[in-house]
Amino acid sequence: QVQLVESGGGWVHPGGSLRLSCAASISIFNFNAMGWYRQSPGKQRELVATIRKIGSSIYADSVQGRFTISRDNFKNAVHLQMNSLEPEDTAVYYCHAEDRSTTFWGQGTQVTVSS
Repeated sequence: QVQLVESGGGWVHPGGSLRLSCAASISIFNFNAMGWYRQSPGKQRELVATIRKIGSSIYADSVQGRFTISRDNFKNAVHLQMNSLEPEDTAVYYCHAEDRSTTFWGQGTQVTVSS
């Protein structure tokens, strides 16, 4: 059974930074893509960033230039470096991974941006 475990969430002032990590229980070479979604209260879950096996990445317009997604193939992990955080970035962040037929989700980690 595939498990995705997130870490790195927390509370930060506006303008601050956080780094999220997602550790997979199997080799991430099994996945065509991995990345992050987020969900705020009363809103739908939305894509934040995703990175494909070949290394190409996609970002939501709202985080472009502030967030960077990366893969660590040796540690079977994906990271999301979040800089210049804004209150609007407050959400539960979920790691996801896709193989040919299934999408897997982590349990989520809370990110709160507030003064």
